[in-house]
Amino acid sequence: MALITTPNLTAPDEFYQALIETHQDLSLAQSQALNARLVLLLANHIGSLDVLREALRAAHTASAY
Repeated sequence: MALITTPNLTAPDEFYQALIETHQDLSLAQSQALNARLVLLLANHIGSLDVLREALRAAHTASAY
């Protein structure tokens, strides 16, 4: 499986809104912890170390998208 880097969300605006709402009323530390838990949950869902490494490289480079 390869990393999908083309638009693939069925409802991107709704997802973004849900993400913002999830962070409301959190301290910076709580928000960072939430982000860490979310990354780990999604990494577990993906499961493939190769895909996760590709995603890490893409996220690290500013020109990834």
